[in-house]
Amino acid sequence: MGQPKHSLRFGADTMLTRIIGILSERVSPVLVVAAEGQSLPELASSVIVVRDRLSDAGPLAGLSCGLAALAPLVSAAYATSCDVPLLRPEFVQAMIDSLGDHDLVIASQHDRLHPLAAVYRTTLAPLADELLAAGQRRPISLLDHCRARKLDVEELRASDPGLDSLRNINTPEDYETLLAEFLGQGEELPEQEAPG
Repeated sequence: MGQPKHSLRFGADTMLTRIIGILSERVSPVLVVAAEGQSLPELASSVIVVRDRLSDAGPLAGLSCGLAALAPLVSAAYATSCDVPLLRPEFVQAMIDSLGDHDLVIASQHDRLHPLAAVYRTTLAPLADELLAAGQRRPISLLDHCRARKLDVEELRASDPGLDSLRNINTPEDYETLLAEFLGQGEELPEQEAPG
């Protein structure tokens, strides 16, 4: 992308502050897991920031860190990345409502799993640590060791008809496409340098 995705502008916000705002409509507290030494934009005082305990250990390490930090506060957490700017609060709520008595619920689309469109019980943190110690780095490794529910995305269309909540940004072209759709909805964008 030429620059950190979390700091890209999207409307009046950075990608990160936009995601925090969307999540804040449905969950509390909001927690951000950042790499050690990673700079972040100024965040609301209510946002909890924790740093990865393990460097370069993949998304499972970040998930484990976040779940452990949230465990004293909540029983489950919706996990997302900062590069899904069209995330819908209704989608987040539908995922939360689908957890039931499972340990995790994960969006499933044509057999593709979305570990960063999922709800995890915070009690999974020790299991995540065990899997990390065994060399695992991907959150989906949790599925074989707990009560997991794969939720077909068709069940989520009532909350997000276009499944925009699953559209992430991996290239400058992705960014330009989603930003154009966003601006097409009447949003205004402050001036900024284009990603290179």
